[in-house]
Amino acid sequence: MKVFTLTGKSGTGKSFQAVNLCKQMNIVGIIDDGLFICRNKVVGGISAKRQPTKIGAVKTALFTKDEHCQDVKKAIARTDPDSILVIGTSDGMVDKIIDRLELPKPEKRIYIEDIASEEDREAAGKYRKELGQHVIPAPTFQIKRQFSGYFMSPMRIFKDIGSLYPWRDVSEKSVVRPAYSYLGRYNISEKVMTDIVDCIKEESSFVYEILKVIVTQQQEATHEGIEIYVVANLRYGENLPKAAEKFQRDIANKIEDMTAFNVIKVDLDIRDVI
Repeated sequence: MKVFTLTGKSGTGKSFQAVNLCKQMNIVGIIDDGLFICRNKVVGGISAKRQPTKIGAVKTALFTKDEHCQDVKKAIARTDPDSILVIGTSDGMVDKIIDRLELPKPEKRIYIEDIASEEDREAAGKYRKELGQHVIPAPTFQIKRQFSGYFMSPMRIFKDIGSLYPWRDVSEKSVVRPAYSYLGRYNISEKVMTDIVDCIKEESSFVYEILKVIVTQQQEATHEGIEIYVVANLRYGENLPKAAEKFQRDIANKIEDMTAFNVIKVDLDIRDVI
């Protein structure tokens, strides 16, 4: 296995540049902030950006907890990548990560100054300091269970690999706001969720009335999101099982799109058919 390192100060765009660098050098795995990402999939670890404090985030990024470290080591052994990029803020940090995960010594050290211009680094720092934005080099659907309510936006990155299929090679990065961000935590009230459900009801011909919407938040180390309980009356004449299933799916999709919360499930209680 070949190991490469990418180092640079915090907020200089390392995670943003990592996917492009891996494509250029044919590196298939990334170790970044406590996560092991291989072939554009999160296959092990817990993101440091979900820790409540910066100290906790640093400890997670360094794999100080044995359970976390063993999980990633097993994931690396299972996927058996031929190359890995280890990302950190200094040579000392990446060396500690390499030692903890028992990886081979790095073949090449790459610095953010080598692959990103001063203008790009300054722009990354501005987004970090002013907007609290952090990039994770993995698709949104891969990490949404860890970042319910903390997504800023997904970013699709396309690479031209030939004139026949110019848009076939697609990778995705996700922009999140960490739990330890100075911007603080936020929650969306049941009133907002009710309004969203009411909007979906207005677009539907088979929902007669929304009687109640209850939102329950679930939070675990690797799984976070909301469960939604909706009480409604439906109109007579519809295929009720099919109509109810579509209504549940529409609620989940719309709330995830509008709020960035991970919807674990939507329970629909049909009280009456009118």
